[in-house]
Amino acid sequence: MIDQFIRRILGKKVAAPSSTSRKKIPQEVPFKHHQINQDHISKNAIKVTHTLQAGGYEAFIVGGAVRDLILGIVPKDFDVATNATPEQVQSLFKKSRLIGRRFQIVHVTFYGGNKPEIIEVSTFRAMLNNESEHINESGRILSDNIWGSQSEDAARRDFTINAMYYNPATQFVLDYHGGMKDIKEHLIRMIGQPTQRYREDPIRMLRAVRFAAKTGFSIETLTLTPIAELAPLIHDVPSARLFDEILKLLMSGHAWASLEALRHVGLGQGLLPMIDAIMQQANEDSFAKIALDRTDERVQLGKPISPGFLFATLLWHEVYLGWQNEMSTGKPQIPSLHDAIDQVLANQREVFAIQRRFETDMREIWSLQPRFEKRIGKMPYRLLESPRFRAGYDFLCLRSMADELPSSLTEWWDKFQTASAQEREQLILDAKEESLLNPSSTPGKSRRRRRRSPKQQALTNFPDDSQQGL
Repeated sequence: MIDQFIRRILGKKVAAPSSTSRKKIPQEVPFKHHQINQDHISKNAIKVTHTLQAGGYEAFIVGGAVRDLILGIVPKDFDVATNATPEQVQSLFKKSRLIGRRFQIVHVTFYGGNKPEIIEVSTFRAMLNNESEHINESGRILSDNIWGSQSEDAARRDFTINAMYYNPATQFVLDYHGGMKDIKEHLIRMIGQPTQRYREDPIRMLRAVRFAAKTGFSIETLTLTPIAELAPLIHDVPSARLFDEILKLLMSGHAWASLEALRHVGLGQGLLPMIDAIMQQANEDSFAKIALDRTDERVQLGKPISPGFLFATLLWHEVYLGWQNEMSTGKPQIPSLHDAIDQVLANQREVFAIQRRFETDMREIWSLQPRFEKRIGKMPYRLLESPRFRAGYDFLCLRSMADELPSSLTEWWDKFQTASAQEREQLILDAKEESLLNPSSTPGKSRRRRRRSPKQQALTNFPDDSQQGL
């Protein structure tokens, strides 16, 4: 399946698009051709467009949401584009705030339901030339707050399938660059000259792979070819943006296939060490493969994913090796684990820093692991009361599935969680007797895999955020 995906990404050649024009006239696509179901559109997104239009401004749902709606996918997020400036947008919405420096936008917040919804509103951007003071020597755009027309804004967007504008009031889609045609042909094609566009924003290289994984489309040859040569430009991207894009890729529902594709298009080896480490474990029974498969399953079922838990699984292989190396020098188990964690996170920060709150979750999940092996005395009761117990236990199950630990350990904790007080005491006595018969071994020693029960299999899915207390 992955091989077919890679072949599909390596794409088919299409004639280069014509140069963009500031006065380009869009194709008006009526409902009978795009078939967008307004029931799939956030009521708050429609409210934002209506409010802006009532205020005398142009306003459209834009970007990936329009693409997904045309494909029959219910979007998770909605962006709105308008000719109103950020200050004018803010004047119309009390619960809004201006964010960003390089790319100024307005977040309009709506409360209600399980969590607040944020509609992102951006002002039409103008075209910039290479001599502009807003572009650095490598071609990367440093500041992007020059307002322009909708035609210019469309030309500034990355791929044709993301450059369509939908007006909920008229139900017309405005298509400036043949996005509808490329959707029908299952094609990801850059607007403008690909090399220049990647230099403007190297993140577009990662986005091309992510969109191909999400949609099943091919990357057009002229869009694909420059990526391998320009891959080192990824190091020019601010750490926070790189983190956000990697997280989107990993939570796309096609994580493993996306990582494989990154390597094939030239964005793998040496550029992103965490991904290199993951792909070194490229076999069906590896910890990372099992973890990413579970992530994909949850995303495709519409279940929540904890970024802290996800990154804890992806960096665990490095932590685990460091833990064993530290212990081989004679250092005690717990200090060895903490030293390994510190080193792995320090190495990771040199490439892109994981947000501090996620690092905290990762440390707690990792630090719980040795405690699960201590099932004597009051330790099991204290561990059960930990706010990170569920996340730590699910992580333990993944380790068992990857043959790092015996399944008997996860089965014991499965029973202990639901047992009566008397049954728990007996379980602890049994564990004590077992420890006398089998002296403790080094962490992570491989053991023969045992058949998992259906209940244990269910528990090995990633936990909901509510279970982790995040």
